[in-house]
Order: sequence, then structure tokens, then C-alpha cells
Amino acid sequence: MNAALVLDIVLWALVGLLSIAVLALARQVGVLNQRVSPAGALTPTAGPKVGEITEVTQTDDLDGTRQRIGGPTSERTTLVLFISPTCPVCKALLPGARSLAASERLRLVFASDGFDAARHRAFSADVGIRRYPYVISQELGLRYGVSRLPFAVLIGADGVLLGRGLVNTREHLESLMESWRSGVATLQDFVRSPVHDVPDATTKEIS
Repeated sequence: MNAALVLDIVLWALVGLLSIAVLALARQVGVLNQRVSPAGALTPTAGPKVGEITEVTQTDDLDGTRQRIGGPTSERTTLVLFISPTCPVCKALLPGARSLAASERLRLVFASDGFDAARHRAFSADVGIRRYPYVISQELGLRYGVSRLPFAVLIGADGVLLGRGLVNTREHLESLMESWRSGVATLQDFVRSPVHDVPDATTKEIS
């Protein structure tokens, strides 16, 4: 009986020590999560640079409506999201893109390449983006250096390229907004900077 009691006490002591260790590890994970800066959207080196004036691209969307992308316009800031019907990550990102566009009052345009318009129409209806402009333009993808999907481009109403990059999550999309508001080309530049001394852009608003 005494041996069994001692064994129970030892086992409960071990459980207590393991519980304390798990809590300590969980706390450390939380601390690391706060300290590690988000990488943000991955911006390729090829293609137009953030801060440059974009060229105007005019092309018809799936409904035959002429869409003007890039260049100075009187419209709102434009978010162009390059997607594909065969890209599962693109499909998972769509709700986040719609939500971000609504909260930030962005003009949201979807873009892709290929020649099977019927397939793109079926895809857009299936994922619930039929009310947004959806263009099929290889020229547009080449112009902004799109090499992998999903890829996002943020263009100001004045035609200035505000951000672009490979985006796999809503956080990546939001990083384009944050890098613009922070006055840095990309969040990678911000993270690499020895001192995060960027201009205060709290008064900057989306056109």
C-alpha cells in the first residue's frame, strides 16, 4: 500500500511538472510570435517598382465591359488579384480579398490568363465573384511581373503602384496596405532596416 501511494505521488508530481513545462513553452511561443515581424507579400525583383506611375491597360471583362487598369483615374484605389481556376490557394484567398476590399473601399478586379472564357465564367460563378470585374489578359500579368499565383497588385487612384507581390493569405494582402501606409516599398525592406524609422502615414487615406 505504501509503495502504491508513493508511486501515485510520484506520477502526479510528474504530471504537474509536465503541465508547468507545457505552459512555459506556450508562453515562449507567444513571445516569439510577438517579436517576429511578418514577412508580408513576397515582392519579386523583376517588374515595375513601387512608386512608379503605372501604364494604362484596357481590356474587356468576362461580361464584355471595358475595364481600365492602371494610369491616373478618378476611381478608387484598385486591387488586382491574379488567380486561376486550377489554383486551390487562390480559391481559399477569395473571401479574404472580398472582405478587405469592402473594409478598405477598394475597387477589386480579378485577373487571369488563358483562352477558355467559359471555364473562367463557370469558376467565377462557383466561387461567388461574378459581380466583380474579371479580366483575362496575359499582357496584364506580364506587365506586373506575375510569375506565380495568387499575386496581388495595388494601384492608387493617381496611377502610382502602391504595392505588388505573391500573396497566400489575407495577412499578405493586408501587408500591401501596411507597407504603403508606412511609406516603405515592401515589408521586407522594413524588416531588413536596422532601425524601423519610417514616416508617420497615419493621416494618409485611400483615395
